[in-house]
Amino acid sequence: MKRAVIVHCWDGYPEYCWYPQTKRALEAKGFEVLVPVMPETNLPKLALWLPKLKEVIGEADGDLYLVGHSAGVITILRYLEQLAEGKKIGGVIMVAGFTDNLGYKELENFFETPIDFEKIKGKASRFIAIHSDNDPYVPLKHGDIFKEKLGAKLIIKHNKGHFSGPVDDTKSVTSLPEVLEAIMEMEK
Repeated sequence: MKRAVIVHCWDGYPEYCWYPQTKRALEAKGFEVLVPVMPETNLPKLALWLPKLKEVIGEADGDLYLVGHSAGVITILRYLEQLAEGKKIGGVIMVAGFTDNLGYKELENFFETPIDFEKIKGKASRFIAIHSDNDPYVPLKHGDIFKEKLGAKLIIKHNKGHFSGPVDDTKSVTSLPEVLEAIMEMEK
């Protein structure tokens, strides 16, 4: 069965921003969709998030698609680093993902070792990165890094901020159809 797991952002939760709409859209296409509550979301720790993701996924295969938002992206990348040799998933959609701690002490624990892009690259059939040209937290250079290191297709949206809910008087992004489109493209 086709499955998708959406890994929320720092301080996120399953009903936040575009996750519910994306879950419904994927379910309408026949996917089983999980949006787990990650532990201690207000202060994310890789040591807690990674085991939770492994538990939720169970057996990884070519019918699995992982969707990460912000801190959810680095969690997925760390998961793929540890995925057993010979295992490969259908694809990864990285929304507002980043490749370093962005200057936040709270995120340092996700970057204690360098990201092994070479190992990650072979663990998914496709990678798609979605970034906004006005993200206040994640510079566009991170999308370029994903494109260069993982061969990711890069989609740049205009004026979508961090693709989040209402933060700093910004409008909530409650729909992100590009995620569904990306998965449908990967499935072909």
